[in-house]
Amino acid sequence: MAVIKASSSDIDMLARLVRAEAEGEGEIGMLKAGNVMVNRVRVPCLDFEDINTVPRMVHQSPGGFEATEKGYFYQRARERDKRLARRLVNGERTGIAEFSLWFFRPDGPCPPEWWGQPTTGRYKLHCFYSPEHADCPEVYGTF
Repeated sequence: MAVIKASSSDIDMLARLVRAEAEGEGEIGMLKAGNVMVNRVRVPCLDFEDINTVPRMVHQSPGGFEATEKGYFYQRARERDKRLARRLVNGERTGIAEFSLWFFRPDGPCPPEWWGQPTTGRYKLHCFYSPEHADCPEVYGTF
């Protein structure tokens, strides 16, 4: 069962963003980055109150994704990427990113906080951050 509404064009868009942001991290890294993306669509809290569709999440500004600004996002989605996107839309969650709303790739160690929220860990080159429960209880809800 889908945890967010997603048309075929939304799946394609999500797949392109997942690929552009985390292709070098392998399938697990792509799923982790995708968890952040789906969570931003799923929950109406913090900076994401009006980010309730895949296109709004992809093109959010400020607070959006580097891949849309630097052009990596504008490559085509492969079937593999679309399969991952469908898994994410259907609610697959992955470890340290399952409740995260932020990730980024620092040059050094992960800062202990990002946008005031604590780190949940690092996967390869990306650090992940989940909101405090009081700041966004919806992200911790079940689907």
